[in-house]
Amino acid sequence: MTVLLSIGGQDLSASNQSTFSRLDPVTGEVASVSARATLDDVKAAVQSANSAFKSWAKTGPSERRAILNKAADIMESKQDAFIQAMIAETGATGPWAGFNVMLAAGHIREAAALTSQMGGEVIPANKPGTFAMAVQKPKGVCLAISPWNAPIILGARSVATPIACGNSVIFKSSELCPLTHRLIVDCYY
Repeated sequence: MTVLLSIGGQDLSASNQSTFSRLDPVTGEVASVSARATLDDVKAAVQSANSAFKSWAKTGPSERRAILNKAADIMESKQDAFIQAMIAETGATGPWAGFNVMLAAGHIREAAALTSQMGGEVIPANKPGTFAMAVQKPKGVCLAISPWNAPIILGARSVATPIACGNSVIFKSSELCPLTHRLIVDCYY
């Protein structure tokens, strides 16, 4: 099975069909085979994330919270798959991989709780008897780059908070654990 790119909610091979293999650092066997994104694939991901931002930024906090909490539930339900992938790709121990899943699901739930915490503040105005208000708004497309050493924790954390704040995210996984990181993406669909 090849780990495909996820662009616009679709599973895609690299535009030039190129792949790369990740070897299990313990056994030397192939742990995963992944699509090797091209510049055209990156451009498509940016365009898709920009389109998604326009509608996602308009979603209310309750809807964003529900989606994030569902993603945490999905992550917990896929704990065995996460553990197997992390062991095979990074050489992690089962308990460390399981801890990654537990803590990452918690990070997603904390991000979900942030959806109703964003607001604004009253700031001084130069005209007597008036005030100004600063309101926080989604900023746009965020790039999340995650390492291999705590891939589930750091991967989930890198996408959950921007999503909670109404931004869209492009997630660049580590080439050392593409399947592990792809499982995070799958929790959101």
